[in-house]
Amino acid sequence: MKRLAPRIAAILALALTLSAAASAQWAPMATDPAAASRIQWWRDAKFGLFMHWGVYSIPGRGEWVQWNEQIPVDQYAKLADQFHPDHFDPDAWAAVAKSAGMKYTVLTARHHDGFALFDDPDSTFTSMKSAAHTDFVAAYVTAIRKAGLHVGLYYSPLDWRYPGFYFPQLYRQNALELRDQYHRQLNELASHYGKLDILWFDGGGNEWLGFNGVEFKGNWHARPKDQPYTGEFSWQDDTAVANLRKLQPSLILNDRTDAPADFRSREGDGAMGDFENQHPWELCTTLTTGAWGYQPNAPIKSLDEVIHLLVGAVGRDGNLLLNVGPRPDGQIDPAQAARLREVGDWLSKYGQSIYSTRGGPYLPGDFGVSTYRDKTIYLHLLNPTTTTLELPPLPANVLSCSVLIGGTATCSQTVAGVDVTLTGNPAAPDTIVALSLASPASDISPIATPATPKELAH
Repeated sequence: MKRLAPRIAAILALALTLSAAASAQWAPMATDPAAASRIQWWRDAKFGLFMHWGVYSIPGRGEWVQWNEQIPVDQYAKLADQFHPDHFDPDAWAAVAKSAGMKYTVLTARHHDGFALFDDPDSTFTSMKSAAHTDFVAAYVTAIRKAGLHVGLYYSPLDWRYPGFYFPQLYRQNALELRDQYHRQLNELASHYGKLDILWFDGGGNEWLGFNGVEFKGNWHARPKDQPYTGEFSWQDDTAVANLRKLQPSLILNDRTDAPADFRSREGDGAMGDFENQHPWELCTTLTTGAWGYQPNAPIKSLDEVIHLLVGAVGRDGNLLLNVGPRPDGQIDPAQAARLREVGDWLSKYGQSIYSTRGGPYLPGDFGVSTYRDKTIYLHLLNPTTTTLELPPLPANVLSCSVLIGGTATCSQTVAGVDVTLTGNPAAPDTIVALSLASPASDISPIATPATPKELAH
């Protein structure tokens, strides 16, 4: 046993690393009659604010600090005695989101460490029982709703305090207690905080159950990362989600459970991926470089980088959910708030090419991406050195073209394609050319673009 223990620990550590890298639960998509109508506002919104905040903000080493540093549960729980965010102001959060041009927000009501930012009478590890004695979810929901934004909550069924999550067969009773907490807390959130718009799951479903942990079938081994848990225990996600749908009929859900979802999740800058217009999807990533939870002096992405993330997601027919980790005192870091306001300034000028658009019809290429709305196609030229772009034929008449930012454009259309020529200085980070059509752009099927744009000789 003593010889086996280090090997088991090493296998489990490797499995956890692989699990943490997983970007999404590919749950089935919802097909009920109301599915298309309830997701429409979200598809039009395009841009949201994610906020990872909890007791992990106190050490300031990210939301996975307890797991990464293997802090004992009882020791980690003492952080609740220090959790008294004197500058918590949800109205200020809402103001930052609005100034950034965001249309919805998602707050971590409970992360994997098990600490709840809401009142659960049956749990001892909540903000109501912390030094703050405050239901932060209640204050947050009120402020976001008052600001006219859509309200979202993140919730993780996973709880590092429960060994039944790692070994649901061996610790069956403990696993059942974890499941009871999951269903009970979801019911609390859906019953006592008024209308919610988004429930953003993480850490759930059979793909994560057991943390892709070790199994024993004659010998110890790690469950392959691409194989879900197949034991007797079940989260009973269908029951939990059915109750959510009953209590909150217009609620939309992501795909990180095993129940039918309204939209798919992609995580991290590198998960931007391909164009996808068959199912709603969202890229979630961080404003800073590093963890999702608060880290002091974390490098902030440039304005160009953030706009490229937003335009890249929307041009692939997705949304962008951009994360900040508020400080222990409850404030969003001023430098991060300033960057978000810069994004909002850009959107106040060029948001017509983002909001209420769909990706395409020209598919992403070296030139950048395209979006469309009604009878207008917006070409987002993300390479500021491009002066002439030859695009494939367009099965609609181009009536005119114009540049929304920087210089002028002329367009010519033939049976061979559409040529766009820019004069003046192309504008970084995104030169936007609007093509006005004689017919709806939605009638055009996606069109592949050339690998390399053609540039004029200087």
